[in-house]
Amino acid sequence: MPRLPDGDPAPADGALDAQALAGLAGVPFGMYLHVPFCATRCGYCDFNTYTPRELLAPTRATPGATDPRAGLPSLVASYTDAARAEIDLAARVLGADAPVVDTIFVGGGTPTLLPTAELTGLVGAVRDTFGLRPDAEVTTEANPDSVDEASLAALAEGGITRVSLGMQSAVPHVLGVLDRTHDPANVARAVRGARAAGLAVSLDLIYGTPGESLQDWRASLEAVLALEPDHVSAYALVVEEGTALAARVRRGAVPAPSDDDEADKYELADELLGAAGYDWYEVSNFTRTSRGRCRHNEGYWAGGNWWGIGPGAHGHVGGVRWWNVKHPARYASMLAAGDSPAAGREALTPEQRHDERVLLGVRLADGLPLSDLDARGRAAVAGLVADGLLDPGAALGGRPAREGGEAQRRAVLTLRGRLLADTVVRALLGF
Repeated sequence: MPRLPDGDPAPADGALDAQALAGLAGVPFGMYLHVPFCATRCGYCDFNTYTPRELLAPTRATPGATDPRAGLPSLVASYTDAARAEIDLAARVLGADAPVVDTIFVGGGTPTLLPTAELTGLVGAVRDTFGLRPDAEVTTEANPDSVDEASLAALAEGGITRVSLGMQSAVPHVLGVLDRTHDPANVARAVRGARAAGLAVSLDLIYGTPGESLQDWRASLEAVLALEPDHVSAYALVVEEGTALAARVRRGAVPAPSDDDEADKYELADELLGAAGYDWYEVSNFTRTSRGRCRHNEGYWAGGNWWGIGPGAHGHVGGVRWWNVKHPARYASMLAAGDSPAAGREALTPEQRHDERVLLGVRLADGLPLSDLDARGRAAVAGLVADGLLDPGAALGGRPAREGGEAQRRAVLTLRGRLLADTVVRALLGF
C-alpha cells in the first residue's frame, strides 16, 4: 500500500480555519465513505483495504478462522461506530453553515461486504446529519459476487441511487491474472438486479492486463455493451509497487504492461463505445447522456469540497486537504477517544491549486479555459495543436463549456492527446 503523504500535523479536534470554511458557500459538497474490507486481496490492488484474516489473528475462540469472512461482524461493528463518529465530527467542524450534501460515494474495498442495513445506515447518518439534496447522487461500489436481486433492492430502498460494479474483464483468464474471484456471469445478474431496483449502473473495466489479447479486450467491451450500462469506466492497468502483481512482474512470471498495447486498447474502447453512443467526458469515463456522468467524481475534478470518512480517506474543504490514519484499529481508537482521525493535512498554495486545476481540467471533454493557464502554459498551446494533441477549433476559435455561455478558447484533448495526456499536462505546466 502507498504511504500517506507528508504534511503538517492535524489538530486533534479537526478544526478548519475561517478562510477554509468560507470556501463552502455555493460549492457542491460530497461525502466519501471508505469501507476498508475485502474478502480476498486482488493482486494488482494497492488500495487501503484489509481482509478479515489480516485484521483478526485466528484463535481457538474464533471458530472458522480460516474462513476469509470469519470475524467480519466484529470488524463491521467497530468500523460503523467509528464512521458514525466521524460523521458527527464533520458536522461539528463545519458548524452551522455546513452544506447540504450533493453526492455520496461509498468505496473500498468492497462496501457490499457490509450487511445492507449497515451500509444504508451510514448513508442515513449522512442524510440525518447534513441533509441530502432531493436529486442527490448516492453511489456504492460492489463486487458482482457480493450482491443479488434482494440486496440491490434493499440498497435502493435505503437511499442508494447508483451502483458501480467492478467487472474489470469478461474473460476468465484475464480475471485470474488480476486475482479477481467473481464469476463473469454474475455481472449480468447484478446488472439485471440493479435495473429491477431502479438503480443507475456503472461498469468498471481494466485493460492492459498481462496476457490479455486485443480480442480478449474486445470481448469485454462487447459484453459491456450488451448490458447497456448508464456509465462505463475503462482504466489502464498500473502495476503498483508492493502489490503481488508487481512481484510477479519483477520475477518475470508475467510481462509488464505495454504502453503501445494499452494505447491500442484505449483506441478500441473509444471506437466501440463511441459507436454505441457512449461519449467520453473524462479520459477514462464514458456515458450516453450528461445525466449518466458520475457527479461525485466531477466534484473531485473541479476542485470541489468533500469530506472523506474512513481509514485512509482524504478530504478537501476550501483549499485545505487532509488524510486519515490508515489502519482501521487506529482509526477507531482515535475517534473513540474523541479525536480527529486525521494523520496530516496541508493548505494548498496558489501554485498547487493552479497545477491541480490544469492536471484535472485538461482531462475533461469540456476542456480547460486557456485563461486558467499561466503565460508558460498559453505559450505551449500552439505547439500542442501542431502536434495533434489539442483540438485546434477549441484552442484557436473557442467553444462554450457544457454549461453554455460565451465561447472561449479551451484546451481540449484530441484522441491522440488523450493517449498522451501526461505529456500535454507537462507542457501546459511548463515542465
